[in-house]
Amino acid sequence: MSERQTADVRGICRTYHRDPGRLIDIVRDVQAQSGCVAGATIDAIARELGVHRVEVESTVSFYAFLSQEPQGRVVIRLCDDIIDEMNGSAGVAEAFREELGIDFGETTPDGKITLEWTPCIGMCDQAPAALVNDVVFPNLSREVARTIVRGLREHLMPQRLIQHYGDGNNAHDLVQSAVSNNIRQQGPVVFAPMPAGEAIRLALAMNPVEVIRQVKTSRLRGRGGAGFPTGMKWEFTRNAAGGQRYLLCNADEGEPGTFKDRVILTERSDLLFEGMTIAGYAIGADTGILYLRAEYAYLRRFLEHMLQERRRQELLGKGICGHEGFDFDIRIQMGAGAYVCGEETALINSCEGFRGDPRNRPPFPAQEGYRGCPTSVNNVETLCCAARILQKGASWFAQLGSSGSTGTKLLSVSGDCMRPGIYEVPFGIKIAEVLDLCGAPEAHAVQIGGPSGQMLGQDGFGRTICYDDVATGGAFMIFGRERDVVYIAAKFLDFFVEESCGYCTPCRVGNVLLKDSLDRILGGRGEPRDLDLLQRLGKTVKACSRCGLGQTSPNPVLTTLEHFRGEYEARLQMPTNGRRASFDIQAALTEATRITSRSRGER
Repeated sequence: MSERQTADVRGICRTYHRDPGRLIDIVRDVQAQSGCVAGATIDAIARELGVHRVEVESTVSFYAFLSQEPQGRVVIRLCDDIIDEMNGSAGVAEAFREELGIDFGETTPDGKITLEWTPCIGMCDQAPAALVNDVVFPNLSREVARTIVRGLREHLMPQRLIQHYGDGNNAHDLVQSAVSNNIRQQGPVVFAPMPAGEAIRLALAMNPVEVIRQVKTSRLRGRGGAGFPTGMKWEFTRNAAGGQRYLLCNADEGEPGTFKDRVILTERSDLLFEGMTIAGYAIGADTGILYLRAEYAYLRRFLEHMLQERRRQELLGKGICGHEGFDFDIRIQMGAGAYVCGEETALINSCEGFRGDPRNRPPFPAQEGYRGCPTSVNNVETLCCAARILQKGASWFAQLGSSGSTGTKLLSVSGDCMRPGIYEVPFGIKIAEVLDLCGAPEAHAVQIGGPSGQMLGQDGFGRTICYDDVATGGAFMIFGRERDVVYIAAKFLDFFVEESCGYCTPCRVGNVLLKDSLDRILGGRGEPRDLDLLQRLGKTVKACSRCGLGQTSPNPVLTTLEHFRGEYEARLQMPTNGRRASFDIQAALTEATRITSRSRGER
């Protein structure tokens, strides 16, 4: 390292008070400045923070948006999820390859532009889409991809290539994004107006226990998918031993097909921050952290501005709304590209600067979470609902939706439909009703809850979206008759194989074996015994995996086997003359031939 680079690292570390807990912020800043976090830089960071080198390297190697190898000044990340593929991402990819003269995973010879694939970036309603540094380019085509590359060759400034801004706050001076909100149906909870501070003042007229009682009476359940009662989580956190408490907001929606939080952050951030402040008051926290996924970095300046405005209005900071003794503020913690950080304990580890490895439970976060203190981790939509409950009352909220699932639910609808976008619907709505709303009369299958959810066929369209029937964190992906559900399941398994943290064997190895079996079937080499293998292996991975990722990763296989078994069986072959169709003798001998340096038949 040069003296200048060493000085730069020292300066960045000083910005974060040499706090190892801010390691992700530090390495993100270093990478933004240097194009990578190389070996000598890792050593320098470790020295400045007083930690072991392996701790820094472990973090850098874990996250997709960090690199130990030099990258271009511009990194193009093209989304490779199934919805983008359905909308033509293969053609866009070919245009990028041809125009840049490189393949994915490579950098141009002049070192200026890197081309990469990336999982879902929260733009399935306007696919195919790509991130160019932190700038989003939705609705891509071959020609647009070529235009982007030609512009970058001239000035390497992706923001200058935005031709028009999206609606609402996407056009704000601090955002200036081409992203569209695509809000198709507004409801009374998330998208209704509310004056800033109204719910906080109503909450402060009660004591914290009464606030928690209001949330419990409303029967609000977490909107992230698991559906744990929010009031109960707050109560556990408040009553846990220890003085310091924290509130963490999970804005790391990485599930393919989900983009509702993106719209809330863009248009309803005031409601979200209102809910975070109320939660802080209820549990006795003075600090809130918004964990913002790296793919939404383009919203950061705007969100920081909104936080500053709330401080100016005395809705954050010391003595909120003149209430002596209630001090609460919020900071934004950027992620760095890891789907598993949507799991609450992995998110906590990430906030502490570590790899996003899930933790063993117990202890649960409410007992021992961020920095070892009682912590409540809540979803973006959940906190918006909490603010509305304090404004309108628990009984008002409980009258919405169904008896076991009160309130409304935001659905991120994408795929084979005429009106993809965001729909705020009451819990208890039929799947068929959602299909009517979004214009999908030819739907053959619906994936609800993202890849970790379940795929239903037409015989399931009469079922309801609620915690007692079909639960979902929000993703609602629609597939027409021409789509291959076995291929879709394999595509989802690819995602889980890539995103597994690798800690436990059932998830690390089991998902690869599931994917191999699907590939055999797709390649015309599957046999009836493969379906039994998929069933048994899928159940084993679910039962034995350490965290929610592994416990739900077999769902694409298990639910398509349950509801679309005929599409699997149509691909199978029966063994002939005792020979398995899945056994390829030529492939089996290839490695032995390479090792012995002999062709078949030689002695």
